[in-house]
Amino acid sequence: MKDLYFAGSSLDEIKNFPVDAKREAGFQLDRVQNDLEPENWKPMKTVGAGVREIRIRCADGTYRVMYTAKVRDTVYVLHAFQKKTQKTPQKNIELAKKRLKEIGG
Repeated sequence: MKDLYFAGSSLDEIKNFPVDAKREAGFQLDRVQNDLEPENWKPMKTVGAGVREIRIRCADGTYRVMYTAKVRDTVYVLHAFQKKTQKTPQKNIELAKKRLKEIGG
């Protein structure tokens, strides 16, 4: 099982999700830690090579968790947020990029 590391305030960001979204984020991150793919994800090449975005939909809205599992033997959660528009806002991409750089990715 891979270690799990939360960059910046990403753990607090997930803790602020509604209960259903928080539970789903935890379940999907557990899959990643165990070398399984999340059930609903897409690559985030705009953030960096190997970065993926877990897509979560629940009654309270749409949520995203950006992570990479390509650096050492750890899953790095870079950013988590509620998505309110079709396109991922640039500020979310830039924050994830900054955190990826900080972990040496």
